[in-house]
Amino acid sequence: MKKKIALVLAVVLALTTAAFGLTGCGSSKKSSENKDELASMSWKQVEKKAKGTTVTFYGWGGDVDRNAWLEKTVKPYMQKKYGIKLKVVGMDIDDILSKLSSDKEGGAKKGSIDVIWINGENFYSAKDNGLLYGPFTSRLPNMKKYVDLNDQETKYDFCKPIKGYEAPYAKAQFVFYNDSKVTPDTPKSAQELLEFCKKNKGKVTYPALPDFTGSAFVRNIIYETCGGYKKFQNMKADKATVKKAIQPAIKYLRELNPYLWKQGKTFPDSSTKLDTMYQDGTVVLDMSYNPFSVKKGIDDGLISKTNQTFVFDKGTIGNTSYMAIAYDSPNKAGAEVLINAILSPQMQLSQYKEVKSLPVLDSSKLSTSEKKEFDSVDMGQGTLSQDTLLKHRVPEMPADLVPVIEKIWSEEVVGK
Repeated sequence: MKKKIALVLAVVLALTTAAFGLTGCGSSKKSSENKDELASMSWKQVEKKAKGTTVTFYGWGGDVDRNAWLEKTVKPYMQKKYGIKLKVVGMDIDDILSKLSSDKEGGAKKGSIDVIWINGENFYSAKDNGLLYGPFTSRLPNMKKYVDLNDQETKYDFCKPIKGYEAPYAKAQFVFYNDSKVTPDTPKSAQELLEFCKKNKGKVTYPALPDFTGSAFVRNIIYETCGGYKKFQNMKADKATVKKAIQPAIKYLRELNPYLWKQGKTFPDSSTKLDTMYQDGTVVLDMSYNPFSVKKGIDDGLISKTNQTFVFDKGTIGNTSYMAIAYDSPNKAGAEVLINAILSPQMQLSQYKEVKSLPVLDSSKLSTSEKKEFDSVDMGQGTLSQDTLLKHRVPEMPADLVPVIEKIWSEEVVGK
């Protein structure tokens, strides 16, 4: 999911915090506790209550493939199987949370948003400020049947405890890619990347933070140069503490700058801009949080068939996106039924095929025939297998460290 944290949201959340007396991270008092009729209903009763209703699904409008999947595959499935009408609304996450914050501040009991595509800092802020409904995931039959409930990405989102307030939606992982015909080498570490940049001076760059992909790249470099992810898992989001901890990465990124496009004095303002620069030959290396970007690029005729995906030997950051329910959702029963349906093997398989998002289901819980269907999906030329990706997957940083790192990068790396 594209990460856009608006300044207005931060202001509204701060006002909400003051108004509702909210304190530290993760307090159960900050989210809308589940004191309603659904808590005492059987699943069949929840489905019956949801039948004939409309569920609104709010997510990023810029993901064309995902929105097409929701419209063409999920919508008819929900209508046929559950008698539920699905309404897909494309909206930036900062606008979604700003709307919920305004509802909360105004004392609204019934809003217009049911399900939200969310993760990371956005989930952390929303849950911490009582904008989400829950806990609800323990009631979902497919959550129990097909998801590994002990997996770290089921229990934590960017190291923040989920506690039943969101269900997994899809997995993503940071990857690099290049054209083997143009640059046969594929750097497998930060040090090899530095040598690659020296060899291809002025032909490598990355998106300016806080772009989601650029930020992920910097966090990967931090892991590579600062001793791995474990030292950051319980770190306080104090600027001085974080700055001291990531000094080796700051030094590395400064060392990289002279060999980058425009000597690291400026950076592309988005991953979309970097993609365009890669496609027109301005740069010889691209990166993405979608591990199947190469397939899409080849299929769309934007890049050649000689492109290849690679990751660092020590791994690259992977994360999961989730589905949450708004605290003032007018149709919580329908929201739960939709989320449960998306967690079914049928819908996860169709998402894997059509959107090229890694499934969130535990393969050991699938039947033999179901597993064969997932294993038989052709992810296309130039991509890495799901098994290879998962073997090179490392967890995200705590959500509250990310904006601190982005601030430090802007002050200590750009043009330095």
